[in-house]
Amino acid sequence: MRSATAPSDDIVTRWPRVAALAIYLAVLSIWVKVLGVPNDTIQVFVWLWVGTIAWNIQAPWRSHLQFLRDWWIPVAGLVVYFYSRGLTDELGLPVHVQMPITVDEWLGLGTTPTERLQAAWCGDPCVKDSEPRLIDLYFTTVYATHFLAGLTIAAVLWVRSRTEWLMWMRRYLTISFAALVVYIVYPMAPPWMASQMGEMGSVTRITSRGWSEIGLDRIDLVLQGVGNPVAAMPSLHAGMACLIAMYGIQRLQSPWRWLLVLYPLSMSTALVYYAEHYVIDIVAGLLLAWAVLVGASAWERRHARLHQQEAEPERIAVPR
Repeated sequence: MRSATAPSDDIVTRWPRVAALAIYLAVLSIWVKVLGVPNDTIQVFVWLWVGTIAWNIQAPWRSHLQFLRDWWIPVAGLVVYFYSRGLTDELGLPVHVQMPITVDEWLGLGTTPTERLQAAWCGDPCVKDSEPRLIDLYFTTVYATHFLAGLTIAAVLWVRSRTEWLMWMRRYLTISFAALVVYIVYPMAPPWMASQMGEMGSVTRITSRGWSEIGLDRIDLVLQGVGNPVAAMPSLHAGMACLIAMYGIQRLQSPWRWLLVLYPLSMSTALVYYAEHYVIDIVAGLLLAWAVLVGASAWERRHARLHQQEAEPERIAVPR
Protein backbone atom coordinates (compact mmCIF):
# COMPACT_ATOMS: atom_id res chain seq x y z
CA MET A 1 0.00 0.00 0.00
CA ARG A 2 1.19 3.48 -0.76
CA SER A 3 2.06 5.84 2.01
CA ALA A 4 -0.67 8.33 2.94
CA THR A 5 0.79 11.82 2.94
CA ALA A 6 -0.76 15.04 4.12
CA PRO A 7 -1.25 17.68 1.41
CA SER A 8 1.22 20.54 1.28
CA ASP A 9 0.43 24.00 2.59
CA ASP A 10 -0.04 25.12 -1.02
CA ILE A 11 -2.91 22.65 -1.43
CA VAL A 12 -4.61 23.08 1.94
CA THR A 13 -4.91 26.67 2.99
CA ARG A 14 -5.76 27.70 6.49
CA TRP A 15 -9.31 29.02 6.18
CA PRO A 16 -10.92 26.21 4.18
CA ARG A 17 -9.57 23.81 6.80
CA VAL A 18 -10.93 25.94 9.65
CA ALA A 19 -14.36 26.17 7.97
CA ALA A 20 -14.48 22.44 7.23
CA LEU A 21 -13.52 21.53 10.78
CA ALA A 22 -16.09 23.94 12.19
CA ILE A 23 -18.83 22.33 10.10
CA TYR A 24 -17.60 18.86 11.06
CA LEU A 25 -17.65 19.66 14.78
CA ALA A 26 -21.09 21.28 14.52
CA VAL A 27 -22.59 18.24 12.78
CA LEU A 28 -20.90 15.86 15.20
CA SER A 29 -22.23 17.87 18.15
CA ILE A 30 -25.77 17.65 16.79
CA TRP A 31 -25.33 13.91 16.24
CA VAL A 32 -24.15 13.42 19.83
CA LYS A 33 -26.99 15.52 21.21
CA VAL A 34 -29.72 13.76 19.20
CA LEU A 35 -28.45 10.16 18.98
CA GLY A 36 -25.59 9.87 21.44
CA VAL A 37 -21.82 9.51 21.50
CA PRO A 38 -20.56 7.10 18.80
CA ASN A 39 -19.87 3.83 20.56
CA ASP A 40 -19.21 1.10 17.98
CA THR A 41 -16.29 0.56 15.62
CA ILE A 42 -18.13 1.33 12.38
CA GLN A 43 -19.58 4.60 13.68
CA VAL A 44 -16.25 5.74 15.07
CA PHE A 45 -14.48 4.76 11.85
CA VAL A 46 -16.89 6.78 9.68
CA TRP A 47 -16.62 9.87 11.89
CA LEU A 48 -12.84 9.65 11.94
CA TRP A 49 -12.74 9.34 8.15
CA VAL A 50 -14.95 12.40 7.78
CA GLY A 51 -12.68 14.18 10.26
CA THR A 52 -9.61 13.48 8.13
CA ILE A 53 -11.50 14.74 5.09
CA ALA A 54 -12.29 17.97 6.93
CA TRP A 55 -8.65 18.33 7.99
CA ASN A 56 -7.42 17.88 4.40
CA ILE A 57 -10.49 19.40 2.79
CA GLN A 58 -8.78 20.53 -0.41
CA ALA A 59 -6.87 17.32 -1.00
CA PRO A 60 -7.84 15.23 -4.04
CA TRP A 61 -10.31 12.41 -3.46
CA ARG A 62 -7.68 9.76 -4.12
CA SER A 63 -6.02 10.97 -0.90
CA HIS A 64 -9.26 10.52 1.04
CA LEU A 65 -9.86 7.09 -0.48
CA GLN A 66 -6.43 6.07 0.77
CA PHE A 67 -7.97 6.13 4.25
CA LEU A 68 -10.44 3.44 3.21
CA ARG A 69 -7.74 1.36 1.53
CA ASP A 70 -5.54 1.47 4.63
CA TRP A 71 -8.24 1.04 7.26
CA TRP A 72 -10.65 -1.54 5.87
CA ILE A 73 -8.61 -4.58 6.99
CA PRO A 74 -8.12 -3.51 10.66
CA VAL A 75 -11.73 -2.31 10.90
CA ALA A 76 -12.98 -5.61 9.49
CA GLY A 77 -10.79 -7.38 12.03
CA LEU A 78 -12.31 -5.35 14.87
CA VAL A 79 -15.84 -6.15 13.68
CA VAL A 80 -14.91 -9.86 13.71
CA TYR A 81 -13.53 -9.36 17.22
CA PHE A 82 -16.75 -7.79 18.48
CA TYR A 83 -18.99 -10.49 17.02
CA SER A 84 -16.66 -13.26 18.23
CA ARG A 85 -16.61 -11.67 21.68
CA GLY A 86 -20.40 -11.73 21.72
CA LEU A 87 -20.46 -15.44 20.98
CA THR A 88 -18.03 -16.57 23.66
CA ASP A 89 -20.73 -16.81 26.33
CA GLU A 90 -22.70 -19.24 24.14
CA LEU A 91 -20.03 -21.96 23.91
CA GLY A 92 -21.23 -23.82 27.00
CA LEU A 93 -18.06 -23.36 29.04
CA PRO A 94 -18.50 -22.97 32.83
CA VAL A 95 -18.55 -19.39 34.05
CA HIS A 96 -16.01 -18.74 36.80
CA VAL A 97 -17.35 -16.82 39.79
CA GLN A 98 -15.53 -17.43 43.05
CA MET A 99 -11.85 -16.95 42.19
CA PRO A 100 -11.92 -13.16 41.60
CA ILE A 101 -14.10 -12.63 44.66
CA THR A 102 -11.62 -14.51 46.84
CA VAL A 103 -8.67 -12.53 45.45
CA ASP A 104 -10.42 -9.16 45.75
CA GLU A 105 -11.58 -9.90 49.29
CA TRP A 106 -7.97 -10.66 50.18
CA LEU A 107 -6.85 -7.40 48.53
CA GLY A 108 -9.62 -5.49 50.33
CA LEU A 109 -8.89 -7.07 53.72
CA GLY A 110 -12.15 -8.98 53.85
CA THR A 111 -14.33 -6.73 51.67
CA THR A 112 -14.01 -6.34 47.91
CA PRO A 113 -12.81 -2.90 46.69
CA THR A 114 -16.02 -2.59 44.66
CA GLU A 115 -18.14 -2.84 47.82
CA ARG A 116 -15.90 -0.33 49.59
CA LEU A 117 -16.01 2.23 46.76
CA GLN A 118 -19.77 2.00 46.27
CA ALA A 119 -20.35 2.36 50.01
CA ALA A 120 -18.14 5.45 50.08
CA TRP A 121 -19.18 7.20 46.84
CA CYS A 122 -22.45 5.85 45.50
CA GLY A 123 -24.94 6.82 48.19
CA ASP A 124 -27.64 4.87 49.96
CA PRO A 125 -29.33 3.20 48.20
CA CYS A 126 -26.75 2.69 45.45
CA VAL A 127 -28.75 2.50 42.24
CA LYS A 128 -28.00 3.73 38.73
CA ASP A 129 -30.86 6.24 38.77
CA SER A 130 -29.99 7.81 42.12
CA GLU A 131 -28.66 11.35 42.30
CA PRO A 132 -25.24 11.35 40.59
CA ARG A 133 -22.25 13.21 41.91
CA LEU A 134 -19.54 15.11 40.07
CA ILE A 135 -17.28 12.10 40.41
CA ASP A 136 -19.84 10.02 38.50
CA LEU A 137 -19.69 12.42 35.54
CA TYR A 138 -15.91 12.21 35.54
CA PHE A 139 -15.73 8.41 35.73
CA THR A 140 -18.47 7.93 33.14
CA THR A 141 -16.59 10.19 30.74
CA VAL A 142 -13.38 8.27 31.34
CA TYR A 143 -15.19 4.95 30.83
CA ALA A 144 -16.70 6.12 27.52
CA THR A 145 -13.31 7.11 26.10
CA HIS A 146 -12.47 3.42 25.77
CA PHE A 147 -14.61 3.23 22.64
CA LEU A 148 -13.04 6.32 21.06
CA ALA A 149 -9.49 6.86 22.28
CA GLY A 150 -7.62 4.03 20.55
CA LEU A 151 -9.06 4.63 17.09
CA THR A 152 -8.84 8.42 17.45
CA ILE A 153 -5.13 8.09 18.20
CA ALA A 154 -4.85 5.87 15.13
CA ALA A 155 -6.51 8.51 12.93
CA VAL A 156 -4.17 11.24 14.17
CA LEU A 157 -1.17 9.02 13.54
CA TRP A 158 -2.45 8.11 10.07
CA VAL A 159 -2.55 11.79 9.12
CA ARG A 160 0.92 12.42 10.54
CA SER A 161 2.84 9.23 9.75
CA ARG A 162 1.67 5.96 8.28
CA THR A 163 4.61 4.16 9.89
CA GLU A 164 3.49 5.30 13.35
CA TRP A 165 -0.09 4.37 12.44
CA LEU A 166 0.98 0.83 11.57
CA MET A 167 2.89 0.50 14.84
CA TRP A 168 -0.11 1.61 16.89
CA MET A 169 -2.63 -0.54 15.01
CA ARG A 170 -0.38 -3.54 15.51
CA ARG A 171 -0.61 -3.05 19.27
CA TYR A 172 -4.31 -2.14 19.23
CA LEU A 173 -5.36 -5.26 17.32
CA THR A 174 -3.00 -7.56 19.21
CA ILE A 175 -4.31 -6.63 22.65
CA SER A 176 -7.91 -6.94 21.42
CA PHE A 177 -7.50 -10.45 20.02
CA ALA A 178 -5.27 -11.60 22.88
CA ALA A 179 -8.03 -10.62 25.30
CA LEU A 180 -10.57 -12.42 23.10
CA VAL A 181 -8.65 -15.68 23.46
CA VAL A 182 -8.83 -15.42 27.25
CA TYR A 183 -12.56 -14.56 27.12
CA ILE A 184 -13.16 -17.76 25.16
CA VAL A 185 -11.21 -20.10 27.45
CA TYR A 186 -11.98 -18.39 30.76
CA PRO A 187 -15.47 -16.82 30.91
CA MET A 188 -15.91 -15.05 34.23
CA ALA A 189 -18.77 -13.25 35.95
CA PRO A 190 -18.11 -9.56 36.73
CA PRO A 191 -18.96 -8.14 40.19
CA TRP A 192 -22.45 -6.94 39.29
CA MET A 193 -23.38 -10.40 37.96
CA ALA A 194 -21.84 -12.20 40.93
CA SER A 195 -23.88 -9.96 43.22
CA GLN A 196 -27.08 -10.81 41.35
CA MET A 197 -26.18 -14.49 41.74
CA GLY A 198 -25.83 -14.01 45.51
CA GLU A 199 -22.14 -14.92 45.47
CA MET A 200 -20.89 -11.63 46.94
CA GLY A 201 -22.16 -8.56 48.77
CA SER A 202 -24.64 -6.13 47.28
CA VAL A 203 -23.16 -4.05 44.48
CA THR A 204 -24.87 -2.35 41.55
CA ARG A 205 -23.83 -1.84 37.96
CA ILE A 206 -23.99 1.96 37.74
CA THR A 207 -22.06 2.48 34.50
CA SER A 208 -22.91 5.73 32.66
CA ARG A 209 -24.40 7.33 35.76
CA GLY A 210 -24.14 11.10 35.47
CA TRP A 211 -24.43 11.49 31.70
CA SER A 212 -28.22 11.43 31.52
CA GLU A 213 -28.38 14.59 33.65
CA ILE A 214 -26.42 16.51 31.00
CA GLY A 215 -28.32 15.00 28.07
CA LEU A 216 -25.67 12.54 26.89
CA ASP A 217 -25.80 8.86 26.09
CA ARG A 218 -23.83 6.33 24.07
CA ILE A 219 -25.25 4.78 20.90
CA ASP A 220 -24.43 1.61 18.94
CA LEU A 221 -25.83 1.83 15.43
CA VAL A 222 -24.12 -1.12 13.73
CA LEU A 223 -22.94 -3.39 16.54
CA GLN A 224 -26.00 -2.85 18.70
CA GLY A 225 -26.61 -5.75 21.07
CA VAL A 226 -23.18 -7.28 20.47
CA GLY A 227 -21.69 -7.88 23.88
CA ASN A 228 -20.65 -10.51 26.35
CA PRO A 229 -21.34 -10.09 30.07
CA VAL A 230 -18.78 -12.75 31.02
CA ALA A 231 -15.89 -11.25 28.99
CA ALA A 232 -14.37 -9.83 32.14
CA MET A 233 -10.92 -11.38 32.53
CA PRO A 234 -8.75 -9.52 31.61
CA SER A 235 -10.23 -6.02 31.61
CA LEU A 236 -9.68 -4.69 28.09
CA HIS A 237 -10.81 -1.24 29.25
CA ALA A 238 -7.95 -1.12 31.74
CA GLY A 239 -5.54 -2.84 29.38
CA MET A 240 -6.22 -0.43 26.51
CA ALA A 241 -5.94 2.61 28.78
CA CYS A 242 -2.62 1.29 30.05
CA LEU A 243 -1.42 0.57 26.51
CA ILE A 244 -2.26 4.13 25.46
CA ALA A 245 -0.43 5.60 28.44
CA MET A 246 2.65 3.40 28.09
CA TYR A 247 2.88 3.91 24.33
CA GLY A 248 2.57 7.68 24.77
CA ILE A 249 5.24 7.75 27.48
CA GLN A 250 7.47 5.62 25.27
CA ARG A 251 7.07 7.75 22.13
CA LEU A 252 6.73 11.31 23.48
CA GLN A 253 9.57 13.47 24.77
CA SER A 254 7.78 16.06 26.89
CA PRO A 255 8.09 15.69 30.69
CA TRP A 256 4.29 16.17 30.78
CA ARG A 257 3.91 12.74 29.19
CA TRP A 258 3.97 11.16 32.66
CA LEU A 259 0.54 12.65 33.30
CA LEU A 260 -0.75 9.93 30.96
CA VAL A 261 -0.50 7.59 33.96
CA LEU A 262 -3.65 9.27 35.29
CA TYR A 263 -5.65 7.75 32.42
CA PRO A 264 -5.31 4.06 33.36
CA LEU A 265 -5.57 4.96 37.05
CA SER A 266 -8.88 6.77 36.44
CA MET A 267 -10.17 4.04 34.13
CA SER A 268 -9.30 1.29 36.62
CA THR A 269 -10.99 3.13 39.48
CA ALA A 270 -14.10 3.67 37.37
CA LEU A 271 -14.29 -0.01 36.42
CA VAL A 272 -14.05 -1.20 40.02
CA TYR A 273 -16.42 1.48 41.33
CA TYR A 274 -19.02 0.75 38.64
CA ALA A 275 -18.89 -3.01 39.42
CA GLU A 276 -17.73 -3.76 35.87
CA HIS A 277 -14.48 -5.44 36.92
CA TYR A 278 -12.59 -6.81 39.88
CA VAL A 279 -9.15 -5.52 40.78
CA ILE A 280 -7.69 -8.82 39.61
CA ASP A 281 -9.21 -8.16 36.16
CA ILE A 282 -7.48 -4.78 36.14
CA VAL A 283 -4.13 -6.33 37.04
CA ALA A 284 -4.54 -8.91 34.26
CA GLY A 285 -5.37 -6.15 31.77
CA LEU A 286 -2.30 -4.13 32.76
CA LEU A 287 -0.06 -7.19 32.43
CA LEU A 288 -1.55 -7.93 29.01
CA ALA A 289 -0.87 -4.35 27.87
CA TRP A 290 2.73 -4.59 29.08
CA ALA A 291 3.22 -7.92 27.29
CA VAL A 292 1.78 -6.55 24.03
CA LEU A 293 3.94 -3.43 24.20
CA VAL A 294 7.13 -5.38 24.93
CA GLY A 295 6.35 -8.04 22.34
CA ALA A 296 5.49 -5.56 19.58
CA SER A 297 8.59 -3.47 20.29
CA ALA A 298 10.81 -6.57 20.20
CA TRP A 299 9.24 -7.73 16.92
CA GLU A 300 9.74 -4.31 15.34
CA ARG A 301 13.39 -4.12 16.41
CA ARG A 302 14.03 -7.58 14.99
CA HIS A 303 12.21 -6.72 11.76
CA ALA A 304 14.21 -3.49 11.43
CA ARG A 305 17.50 -5.36 11.88
CA LEU A 306 16.55 -7.93 9.24
CA HIS A 307 15.45 -5.18 6.86
CA GLN A 308 18.72 -3.35 7.40
CA GLN A 309 20.74 -6.47 6.74
CA GLU A 310 18.84 -7.14 3.52
CA ALA A 311 19.38 -3.55 2.40
CA GLU A 312 23.13 -3.63 2.89
CA PRO A 313 24.98 -4.20 -0.40
CA GLU A 314 26.97 -7.39 -0.59
CA ARG A 315 30.65 -6.87 -0.07
CA ILE A 316 32.62 -7.82 -3.08
CA ALA A 317 36.10 -9.01 -2.45
CA VAL A 318 38.54 -7.06 -4.58
CA PRO A 319 41.60 -9.16 -5.56
CA ARG A 320 44.92 -7.63 -4.67
